[in-house]
Amino acid sequence: MNDFQIKAVAWAVAAVTVLSILACGVFLFSQAKKKLKVSLDVQSNSTGHVWDEDLQELNNPMPRWWMGLFVLTLLFAAGYLAWYPGLVVVEGSSKWTSKDEYTRERAAVEAKAAPLFAEFAQLSLEDMAKHPKAMDMGQRIFLNNCAQCHGSDGRGSKGFPNLTDRDWLYGGEPETIRVSIEQGRNGAMPSMAAAVGSSEDQRAVAQYVLSLSGRENDSLRAQLGRAKFKEICAACHGADGKGNPALGAPNLTDRVWLYGGSEKVILETIRNGRENHMPSHATILTPEQIRVVASYVWRFSHQE
Repeated sequence: MNDFQIKAVAWAVAAVTVLSILACGVFLFSQAKKKLKVSLDVQSNSTGHVWDEDLQELNNPMPRWWMGLFVLTLLFAAGYLAWYPGLVVVEGSSKWTSKDEYTRERAAVEAKAAPLFAEFAQLSLEDMAKHPKAMDMGQRIFLNNCAQCHGSDGRGSKGFPNLTDRDWLYGGEPETIRVSIEQGRNGAMPSMAAAVGSSEDQRAVAQYVLSLSGRENDSLRAQLGRAKFKEICAACHGADGKGNPALGAPNLTDRVWLYGGSEKVILETIRNGRENHMPSHATILTPEQIRVVASYVWRFSHQE
């Protein structure tokens, strides 16, 4: 959706909101003009609605205090929309914004937490992993910000790396993990269907990839796919298939697979490519929080 469409939707919502308030006001005014007398005469004042044979609805006016509450509600809504940016397209006389409110609240929280993180400032990431208090803080940060993708136990799922083993796409050193959290990662493998060739060539490469990790494979096809692999795939994964952390190219010789290690999944990867994105957390977490959670993540694979 482009900026013009976003602004058009905002103006439409603002217009509907204002018209709704005005319509409610006109309706209340029209009802207030009607002068009805309170009467308990069932025969002359009944609306015809009857429940349980003898409970009838009479056409009596609404109590004035009730009408007054409706009027106060409309006045409150109008005042709220004038004071706050409830209409979106109008700034609001208070100049309040959710962004400013978030900035103030975050600054207050960071100032309160600063003494806690100062205790770990002089510790290396490896030493911090041995500090119980730091790991308690790291666990809370991880659960709030990382567990949604990697799981509360760090074991990940399809498309989300397992953090508890020693298999790392970009390297498992503490500082590398810190950089991944701070800057994010964008892993992309383009479709290699055209480069590899026919479907038979693609199957041959897939079988060779299976053979690299010792999985059951068609040895004849694997031998045919070896040359294609070294010609096309080795540029990223290496001639031996052990991957390249600098490029985020995975090691194909172990049994760790991000999307699955069957021939079908490998063929999907060759034909369609893969794209995986981990967002930067630099705007979400402070540098001190990133150090603590990086140490916590590193400890997953170094429980000893």
